[in-house]
Amino acid sequence: MIRCHLSRLMGEHKMKVIDVARETGLHRNTITLLYKETATRVDLETIEKLCALFDCGVADLFEYVKENQ
Repeated sequence: MIRCHLSRLMGEHKMKVIDVARETGLHRNTITLLYKETATRVDLETIEKLCALFDCGVADLFEYVKENQ
């Protein structure tokens, strides 16, 4: 399972979805799906823009978590 830490990053920077959309040029729906961790796909361009906005690495934005079987 891939965890997305966008909600944490947005909280730390006191940003709303509309703020991230305005700063990155990404569509609000894309940001909302990542925020709620319901996205099934993410473009590399999206990852690049979010990492640039939050001045972070990919590992700060996404995390792989093993699922218990």
